[in-house]
Amino acid sequence: MNAVAGDFFYQSTDGLKLYCAIHPAQRANVATTDDCGAAGGAGRGLPVLCLPGLTRNSRDFHALAAHLSQQHEVLAVDLRGRGRSAWDSDSNHYELSTYVRDSWTLLDARGIDRFVAIGTSLGGLIAMTMSAMQPRRVAGVVLNDIGPEIDPAGLRRIAGYVGRLPAVSNWSEATAQTKSVYAHALPGLSDEQWLHYARCGYHENDSGIPVTDFDPRIAEVFNRSAKSGSDLWSVFQRLMTVPMLVIRGGMSDILSLETVKRMIRDKANLTHLTIPERGHAPLLDEPECLRAIDEFLMRHGCGSSPPQIPSCA
Repeated sequence: MNAVAGDFFYQSTDGLKLYCAIHPAQRANVATTDDCGAAGGAGRGLPVLCLPGLTRNSRDFHALAAHLSQQHEVLAVDLRGRGRSAWDSDSNHYELSTYVRDSWTLLDARGIDRFVAIGTSLGGLIAMTMSAMQPRRVAGVVLNDIGPEIDPAGLRRIAGYVGRLPAVSNWSEATAQTKSVYAHALPGLSDEQWLHYARCGYHENDSGIPVTDFDPRIAEVFNRSAKSGSDLWSVFQRLMTVPMLVIRGGMSDILSLETVKRMIRDKANLTHLTIPERGHAPLLDEPECLRAIDEFLMRHGCGSSPPQIPSCA
């Protein structure tokens, strides 16, 4: 068994070198009654595509991937301009349709036809859009603290720090800065956990100084889109055949309770979970999250046939 993530680099359609951490399925050839599928089955579930938030990267999914890779290959993405993916010379490309195109390119490069998507914040918007585009390829989608309507209060908060954080000189300062941004959303983390979360969002430059691990010009497109607002209810209405799990931080200022209630009314096969002591966004290593995702994957991530989608003709 190999639980260590492997590096996978691929090229976007416009020529950028992009990165994905591949966590191989550890039970690729094991058949047991508690694996995906019935006894005598392959013992391996569908691949899981993990898509991060606006300024985050693949490292945020390390704990979740280590857990899920017992039965699933997990692909944890660095969106362009983040982590080990190249920065774009044109900041206008830091937008949803580009991220969606890059994600399809990754899946095609890996030869993956059918998969489950897990998306945090922006990653959830990517997952929703992909599901609306090609619902037969998406066996299920997990939305982490995001939905088709975004609370303006949260957008204003994010706009206040994206691309605006002052430079730090060591990991102690990077950890303190991380805590200053996220403490309201992640109460109760230990000093060790805050350092780990900082190391997920910063990397050391050639001088050994921590720097934020994303292109600060991402803020340019975000601020424009935040001012104009976004309404993805029309996209959501195209996801009626795609099973969905919605995880909400109980203190979220991005995904409102009212939005979740409307999602539940509109979509019969939606399941949902609220994490009380989390804002935007849960880390997905919380025991409640792991249990809910495990249950969701047992129902929808074990290679079942895609649903029959009625023709619009």
